Amino acid sequence: MILFEYPFNERIRAYLRLEYLFDRLAFFAGEGDARMHQIAVATLFDILEAGERTDMKSAVLQDLERQRTSLVALRDHPGVAQDALEIMLSDMERVVGALQAQGKTGQSLRENEWLVSLRGRLAVPGGATQVDMPSYHAWQHKPEAARRADLQAWIAPLMPLAEGLAMALRLLRESGRRADIAAEQGAYQQMLAGKTFQLLRVWVDPEQGVFPEISANKYMVWIRFSVQDGGVKPQQVGRDVPFQMSLCTA
Repeated sequence: MILFEYPFNERIRAYLRLEYLFDRLAFFAGEGDARMHQIAVATLFDILEAGERTDMKSAVLQDLERQRTSLVALRDHPGVAQDALEIMLSDMERVVGALQAQGKTGQSLRENEWLVSLRGRLAVPGGATQVDMPSYHAWQHKPEAARRADLQAWIAPLMPLAEGLAMALRLLRESGRRADIAAEQGAYQQMLAGKTFQLLRVWVDPEQGVFPEISANKYMVWIRFSVQDGGVKPQQVGRDVPFQMSLCTA
């Protein structure tokens, strides 16, 4: 199944973008040649820029505190696995503590003069060549293990935010219930009955060969399934499409 997610507000949209960047960073910072590690470095700078636009640390801390309050209320509640609850609360306390102990996320990277100069060069198309930045060219020719060690050292200051973000999104996603639905003639809509949601999740069987185009507000969700072929703009399908959906709020 292919998963599509739609945020109901800008905060969750920023979370999803940052989650995507952290996943990309983890992949390209692993084993690989200098060209893969260049993508990792560029992604590192994208994460710093995303954090500069919005105070992600404060937003994640607020969400985790709100979710912690909801979880604490479940203590001694019948039907709740107390051992699992306590493990979750302990993990949350650890993640929150690590985030709170930090100053501004990634500040040490912003104070690294070499990284600052490299960030400016990578923003220019082709600007990281040996002509423009021979020191970076030399770094790319270091042994792979040395490059990976540098990358891990640069990534380390961002990990508390990555863990906090992952926990906040995990709890949000687990708050929804997955249901089987059919979109008649490729379209589906649902009234939200005054409930406030933060995230819509849609699963589609790849065998269907379609993708959802989603729009929503606080009153209603609209989903239409389309196909895209070649250079033609997406076209809505005219057949029933089975899919699964979950509305999440935490």
